[in-house]
Amino acid sequence: MEQKRQKFSEIKAGLDVAESLIRKMDLEARSLQPNVKAVLLAKLREYKSDLNNLKSEHKRLASANSNQAARDDLLESGMADAMSVSANQRGRLMMSTERLNESSDRIKESRRTMLETEELGVSILQDLHQQRQSLLHANDTLHGVDDNISKSKKILTNMSRRMSRNKWIISSIIVVLVVAIALILYFKLSK
Repeated sequence: MEQKRQKFSEIKAGLDVAESLIRKMDLEARSLQPNVKAVLLAKLREYKSDLNNLKSEHKRLASANSNQAARDDLLESGMADAMSVSANQRGRLMMSTERLNESSDRIKESRRTMLETEELGVSILQDLHQQRQSLLHANDTLHGVDDNISKSKKILTNMSRRMSRNKWIISSIIVVLVVAIALILYFKLSK
């Protein structure tokens, strides 16, 4: 009987180690490239499913074993002092055992919920990290666009100045030509 309990404890410890390793693999897989990440996460879902099947089988066997052990203990103690134990005491003992089993089930359920919440938190943190990276990339792109706009503005300002200067130069040349033509005509006509 003691060997069975020891084997069940070893199996439980092995299942806990496997669950911890799967969680670590899950965390590591989520930080990889998207194409590799999808394949690994699918594999991890299979592993989690297999682990959950093993856990439920272990729980079923452990429950059957503990029920049998409890029954054997009760029968042995009942045989030894059947006359001294009243029906009232047996009822209280059974209620206490039942409450203990219910508390154990609630603790297991709470632990499972805690692990699911932890996995969800990890997933959310990774999503937030990806969004942060996207925002940083968009910010860098925006700064690059802003720099290009500043350069374009400077180029347009320089072009506008050159156009104004060219207009003045052309206007000056036209005035000089008109004056030269007027002087030429004046001298030709005055002779």
